[in-house]
Amino acid sequence: MKQTIHWTAEHLDKLRQHYPTTRTADLAEDLQIPLAKVYSKAMALGLRKNDTFLATSASGRIHRGGQLGVQTQFQSEQTPWNAGLKGWDAGGRSSETRFKPGAKPATTMPVGSYRINKDGHLQRKIGEASGANHKRWRNVAELQWIEANGPLPAGHIVIFRPGMRTAVLEEITLDRIECISRAENARRNHPANKSPELARLVQLKGAITRQVNRIAREAEERAAT
Repeated sequence: MKQTIHWTAEHLDKLRQHYPTTRTADLAEDLQIPLAKVYSKAMALGLRKNDTFLATSASGRIHRGGQLGVQTQFQSEQTPWNAGLKGWDAGGRSSETRFKPGAKPATTMPVGSYRINKDGHLQRKIGEASGANHKRWRNVAELQWIEANGPLPAGHIVIFRPGMRTAVLEEITLDRIECISRAENARRNHPANKSPELARLVQLKGAITRQVNRIAREAEERAAT
C-alpha cells in the first residue's frame, strides 16, 4: 500500500532551512520521513545543496586532496594486474572456441532466405551488410514493386491494398500491392479515417489525460505552498 506523507508547515520550513546545508539522510531521520520522500519534496520545491556543502566530504563527492575513497584509489607506484596483457585467456582450449575475424553465428541465414518479421511481413535477405536490418532484409512486397517499376520514389512506401495483405510468397503479386507516399499512409491510418468510434475514443482519452495532468499539477502546487 502506498504510504501517504502529510507535510506540515513545520516540516516544510525545516526542509527549506536545512536541506541546502545538511545530509539528506540526516534530515530525513530528523523529520521522520522516508528518504525518497524528502528528495522528492525538495525537488518539487526547487531546493538544492549549496556550494559550501558540496565542497565537504559529507556530500559524498570525491574532491582533489580529500580522503573519501582514497583507500581504494590506484596509487602512482602501483601496476595494474593486467599490464602487458592483450585480451584475456581463460587457459586450456578456450581460444579454440572464440569467434575469429569474419566469423558468423551458426544461426546466420544465407542471402535469398525468407523470414516473417515482427510486423507479420514476409521478407527476403538481400545481402550481408552490417548495421541496421533493412540493409540485409527487405519486404517481398517492396521487392516485387521495385522489380516491376524501378527504384522506390523518395518518401514513398509499398503497402498491400485493403484486405489483400498476405505473408504467402506466391500470393504477393502486383495486383495486391501499391506504392503511396508516407503522408498518404499516415492519413489512411488516422483514427478519424479508420473508425469514427475510435476517433471519439482517442479524443476522450486526450481530454481525460489533460484533466488528470491538471489536477496533479494543482495538487503539487498546493503542497509546495
